[in-house]
Amino acid sequence: MAATGDIIATYRGPAKVMRRILARGQHEESALIYLMIGCLMVFVAQTPRLAREAFETDANLSMLLGGTLMAWLFIMPLVLYALGALTHLVAKALGSKVTSFGARMALFWALLASSPLILLWGLTAGFVGPGPQMTAVGAIWFALFIWFWVSGFLAAHKGES
Repeated sequence: MAATGDIIATYRGPAKVMRRILARGQHEESALIYLMIGCLMVFVAQTPRLAREAFETDANLSMLLGGTLMAWLFIMPLVLYALGALTHLVAKALGSKVTSFGARMALFWALLASSPLILLWGLTAGFVGPGPQMTAVGAIWFALFIWFWVSGFLAAHKGES
């Protein structure tokens, strides 16, 4: 199934999708692609907010976009790999048999699968601006991200135990 179909299916049952992804085998290139596309989506989501900020403050939009690009496509993948490794180590210390790949894939997939909501947040930030609407969309995105991550991690734990 294409990743877009898996993203839609994740909103109905994240654990089922994670089990299906892990059943395909441990392919690190898939994990890296999911991570990089997820980070790219977060960068794209930032562009309306950055354009608004540049317009309101007379800041250089190119500089804002360059810094955000650097952060999301070069630094955050490293941070997310470290976070995936840390969750694996914590789970292992607690007696889980989840593999490092399963822990990373759950995190990376959660970021990619929740990207439609982060794109909506970016549009809200760019067109509506700071306020309760932006906060509400951000809170919904964060709740979905955590739900997808925890569900995926538990599916990886159960599938690999």
